[in-house]
Amino acid sequence: MARIAFYAPLKSPNHPNPSGDREMARGIMDALADPTRDCTVDLVSELRSYDGKGDSAVQAGLFKDAEAEAERLIAKGGWSAWVTYHNYYKAPDLIGPKVAAALNIPYIQIEATRAYKRLDGPWDQFARAAHAASDQAQAIFHVTERDGVSLREHAPEDQRIAHLHPFLRRDDLPVHQMPSDRTILCLGMMRPGDKLASYTVAAEVLKHLKTPDWRCEIVGDGTARAEVEALFAPFGDRVTFLGKLEGPAKDAAFDRASVLLWPGVNEAFGMVYLEAQAAGVPVVAENRPGVRDVLPNAAMVPEGDITAMATAIDRLWGARHYWASRATQARAFVQQNHLLPAARKTLWDVLETLMGENA
Repeated sequence: MARIAFYAPLKSPNHPNPSGDREMARGIMDALADPTRDCTVDLVSELRSYDGKGDSAVQAGLFKDAEAEAERLIAKGGWSAWVTYHNYYKAPDLIGPKVAAALNIPYIQIEATRAYKRLDGPWDQFARAAHAASDQAQAIFHVTERDGVSLREHAPEDQRIAHLHPFLRRDDLPVHQMPSDRTILCLGMMRPGDKLASYTVAAEVLKHLKTPDWRCEIVGDGTARAEVEALFAPFGDRVTFLGKLEGPAKDAAFDRASVLLWPGVNEAFGMVYLEAQAAGVPVVAENRPGVRDVLPNAAMVPEGDITAMATAIDRLWGARHYWASRATQARAFVQQNHLLPAARKTLWDVLETLMGENA
């Protein structure tokens, strides 16, 4: 029986706040836990090695905490491999490299990035730790093409670089039905910065719609909720705020939607795009790095083109057959590479080989 040690230094799969990062971590654990291989996955630590401000004192404390955690896990042992999700300069893996080396097991990373411009700055020590961890990894899976280019450029000679498509935690697609009205769905965390920027663009798009009798439902919550509500206030009761939704309530929101409008300002990739497409909801987004990894070309318009986004929505509503073809295309796109079975095969094609080499 194989046991995989899993660790997510940025955000534990058990973190209370919904996010794409948390969902991806949960999905990876599901993909690694393969009953056909008699394999289980242990979430071995919930130490969050995150420093968002570049504070040397915070970083020093996390280095100390990680040292103690590594010693605890080395003493415990019993794993066949170690997998770390999302190692980067603000949240480096300070535990896995030490434990894997001490236990002589494969060390694997998923969604690692290198940030050489952060060296000699406030995150210098963390950036160096993240780079060292990536250097030790026997394999790194990238989830976007952009990250893959950088990882291959700096990979040690014997390191394996593989593409793991972002994926949903499900084996197949949900039941699909065409919605009866013109409901736009916007879904994202409400926080300052890029998320608020996406909401700002979305509000501008609504002003340019030509099709009448539309409605908009907004799913999400956060510290910038007041700012988001102010952006959509001019539309009155045509916009409904549903708050943070999960499970069946979130699924129901996708069932009601006839289009997902989410510009995707600086999204790493955006799990919401996969969720919408799986439900047969056509997407309108900006053509941006990362977003391109989870959307077909038909779903994207030039970055910053408000009119093009509004026109794309009007076109979906203008012809029922066009909406249906986009919905079918969206589901087929997710079915091909973005469900749990495809992710499990990608991970185990590499992991099984590494575990055999270390046996």
